Amino acid sequence: MKKSPLGALPDGRVAQLYEISSDCVTAVVSDLGANLVRLLVPGRDGSRADVVLGFDDPAGYLDPSGGSVGAVVGRNANRVALARFSIGGETVQLARNEGENNLHSGPAYYYFRLWEVEQHTRERIVLRLDSPDGDQGFPGNATVRVTYRIEGDSLHLIYDGISDRDTVFNMTNHSYFNLCGHDKPEKAMSQLLCIPGERFAVADAASIPTGELRPVANTPMDFRKPKPIGRDIDQPYEPLLLQGGYDHSFEAAQPVCAVLSDPASGRMMTVSTTCPAVQLYAANFLNPTTGKDGARYDRRGAVCLETQFHPDTVHHPDWPQSIVKAGEPYHSETVFRFTVQ
Repeated sequence: MKKSPLGALPDGRVAQLYEISSDCVTAVVSDLGANLVRLLVPGRDGSRADVVLGFDDPAGYLDPSGGSVGAVVGRNANRVALARFSIGGETVQLARNEGENNLHSGPAYYYFRLWEVEQHTRERIVLRLDSPDGDQGFPGNATVRVTYRIEGDSLHLIYDGISDRDTVFNMTNHSYFNLCGHDKPEKAMSQLLCIPGERFAVADAASIPTGELRPVANTPMDFRKPKPIGRDIDQPYEPLLLQGGYDHSFEAAQPVCAVLSDPASGRMMTVSTTCPAVQLYAANFLNPTTGKDGARYDRRGAVCLETQFHPDTVHHPDWPQSIVKAGEPYHSETVFRFTVQ
């Protein structure tokens, strides 16, 4: 049960790092934002590589332009059109932090906050955040727990929440994966990706879904068979042109919603989830920066696979909904399984 300091926060408190591990996988999680900081998994030659982007100190995680690296996002992940919606006939007003819209419930992000560590064992850590009524604009006094648990070759991310008023719970993890190694951004787009989902959510220039769930067949969005992420990313296809590459929500096939692999190292990550959608984000807007161990991170230097509800689902009643009734528990789970080809 290793614990070490990440560094001091602006208010003088010290953020900590907590290691959990099995004989196969090691993860390092911070109580700052419940962020996933390191994830070491084996390759074909037996060596282990850190496959997620991260920073050596709190400053990188607290930078508003830092790209939400490793973050736990809540209460609502992704976008809400015009930063408002209705619950029970009442308007919920969020901050407009991306043009006229809201992104990741900011700017009072969950991942800028220090979470309470309720439990830490060799293979498990449970972090808690209390979110008062009106926090970020959402109704209800809410308690949120995030559990990271390692079982053999798999990392489980479990989200639980409860509120005393009807509210939204739509949480995700915003880790950037590069199975070639976090310090090899030039190889990230050569990773092979398979997304079995048959449809994706078409979005406008502000990344707000239009309401159309379009079949991926015969489009550059088709990942039903594994292909390099970068192969079609710059095709002159309107959904790609509007988002500057892949930044789209796909229907999450069950039980496996995505498979990422690196042929060179043999590393493979299989993603399964209870969530209805997975957001593919190819780091189109990741700012060049220095990450862990002096590594250089760059645009399209990794890929996010964010399991969640579709963006702006609160404005599309025919889609799976993220509104949870007062007193009812919210629960979702995503599993990242690491094997060697």
